[in-house]
Amino acid sequence: MNFQQLRSIREAARRGYNLTEVANALFTSQPGVSRQIRELEDELGVVIFERNGKRLTGLTEPGKGILKIVDRLLIEAENLQQASLEYSGQTSGTLSVAATHTQARYALPKVVQGFRAAFPDVRIALQQSAPEHIAEWVLSGKTDIGIATEGLSQFPDLVSFPCYRWSHLIVVPDGHPLLEHSPIRLEDLAKYPLITYDKGFTGRGHIDDAFAKAGVATDIILTAMDSDVIKQYVALGLGVGIVASMAFDHGRDKGLRAVEASHLFATNTTRLAVRRGAYLRAYAYEFILQLAPDLTREDIDRAMAGEEPL
Repeated sequence: MNFQQLRSIREAARRGYNLTEVANALFTSQPGVSRQIRELEDELGVVIFERNGKRLTGLTEPGKGILKIVDRLLIEAENLQQASLEYSGQTSGTLSVAATHTQARYALPKVVQGFRAAFPDVRIALQQSAPEHIAEWVLSGKTDIGIATEGLSQFPDLVSFPCYRWSHLIVVPDGHPLLEHSPIRLEDLAKYPLITYDKGFTGRGHIDDAFAKAGVATDIILTAMDSDVIKQYVALGLGVGIVASMAFDHGRDKGLRAVEASHLFATNTTRLAVRRGAYLRAYAYEFILQLAPDLTREDIDRAMAGEEPL
């Protein structure tokens, strides 16, 4: 039994049993992947995958149990590598962080600045994507830390931590009729075309829920992942924007006005997630604590051990 065999098993399950994709991910050939899988099945005396000819189609019942063990073995192997670097006193490395655009653009700059002051020899690989992709990257080990408002707490193999709470703002051009309403109601908003986030991004679910519960129909004419894109189209007069409170800068967003909307839409919680069972190096703890200062290292350890969900 070797790690290449274990990686072949794990990647086959992750990539929908497509051996071409598995081979590409492992930088080997498709026949090589097939051989690794067959050799491990022969050694264990168990058929791990269901097959249709030479094509893998799914996991057998024993295979489902074996896959869980394989995942744990590979995670512990990665943890061993991380621990060896930690105990040898190395404070350099790369911390991979995946976040939505709003988090990367507005929430992370000060965190990254503080982190770099504490760990100047650690490089940060910052990636941006949708919450579901962020979760997949953390689960696969492609990313160390994921940050998003939507979805991260729904994955049992991720441990997520609350970072901070925020609300939405209504954004309109100077002189817009909505500025005469105080407070603005959902019915007032629905009289205008709306511009806001794509579904699954930056609290969009709370926006939809509020209108649905009130029985108010809306005309959402444009959606985007990027807060700056939303504000740009509002500035062009195409509609009324609904954005995250952190995404509006009264000094920089000239020609636009922001109106409080916390009375209309539920408060959102941005969360940070790591893979359950992962070994966190000292600089990973520091990054988490920079973003979620109300946590302690003991809080993180208890959550990682499954003792205290946050």
